[in-house]
Amino acid sequence: MIEVPEAFARGTVAREGEPGAAWIAELPHLVAELLERWQCVPDGAVLHGGVGVIVPVRRRGGTPAALKVSFPHPGNVHEPDALELWDGHGAVRLHERADDRFAMLLERAAGPTLAECGEPDTMMSVAGRLSRRLAVPAPPELPRLRDRADEWETQLRTDEDEFAHPLPSRMVAVAFDTVRDLGRDQPGLLVHGDLHARNILRAGREPWLAVDPKGCAGDPAYDAGTVIKAHLLFLLAEDDLDKAVRRSLDIFTDAAGLDRDRVRRWCQLRAVQTVFWALRYGPGRERPGLDRDGVVALAGRLAALLTEEV
Repeated sequence: MIEVPEAFARGTVAREGEPGAAWIAELPHLVAELLERWQCVPDGAVLHGGVGVIVPVRRRGGTPAALKVSFPHPGNVHEPDALELWDGHGAVRLHERADDRFAMLLERAAGPTLAECGEPDTMMSVAGRLSRRLAVPAPPELPRLRDRADEWETQLRTDEDEFAHPLPSRMVAVAFDTVRDLGRDQPGLLVHGDLHARNILRAGREPWLAVDPKGCAGDPAYDAGTVIKAHLLFLLAEDDLDKAVRRSLDIFTDAAGLDRDRVRRWCQLRAVQTVFWALRYGPGRERPGLDRDGVVALAGRLAALLTEEV
C-alpha cells in the first residue's frame, strides 16, 4: 500500500478536522482498490497538491499514467467533467473516472511546471494561449460563474464593513462595478477556474498541458485574475513593477485573444478579493515567502494599479 505523505496528511487534518483524519486513514486502501480496478501498478513516489495525492502508475501494457485521488469536496466535483470535455486539447487527458471516490486516472505529464521555466513573459504567453484553447462551449450541467455574483457582492460588502479601510473606497467601488457589470452577464464558455503557472506542466504530447481545473462556465477573462495575481511573485525583481505588470497583462491578453479592459477589470476585482481574503484567513499556502501583510501589500498594489487605469 502507498505511504501518504506526512505533510499532506497534516494539512488535510488541519483543514478538514475529523473527516479529514478519517479520509487519510482510508486513503491507502482506497488507492489499492483503484489500482486493482484500473489494472495499474505504482511507478514512483506519491506526490500531492493541496487537496489530493497523485500516484505515478503504469497501466497494463506499460503505458505511464497518474492516479489522482482528491478529498471529497464540492470544489473537486467538476474537474473530470472539464478534462473529459477538453479530451486532451490543451489539458491532460482523462483515461478513467470514479466520481464516487473523487478519483481519476490521467495522462501523466511529469515535466516541470511553467513556473519553473524562469521567463516571466513566456509564462504569460503560454498561459494566454492555453486560456484561448480551453475556452470551448460548456455543457449546461456545469456550474455558472454568474450564479456566484450575488455571493461576491455580499462578501465584498461584508469585508468592507468588517475591515477598517484597508483599501481606498474608490478601489472597492470599482470592484463592485465589475461584479455588477461583468459578473451577472457572462458567456457560457468553459473556464479552468485556477489557471496559473504551477497548474501548467511541460509534456511530451504537447509542449504544455493544464491540470487541476475547477470546471465552470463563464468568462475566460475571469481566469486572468488568477494568472496575474500569481504572476506577481515572478515580477518582484523587476525595477519597475507597475510597468512589468502592464506588460504581463498585455502579453496574456494578446495571447488569449481577450478584450484588455475586460481582463483588467476581472484582475482588479480578484486583487481586491485577495486583499480581504488575506486579512480574514492569512496568506494561503500558494504564496510561499509572504506573510499576511506581504500579501495584502502586494495585492493592494496590483488593485491600485488596475484601478488607476480606469
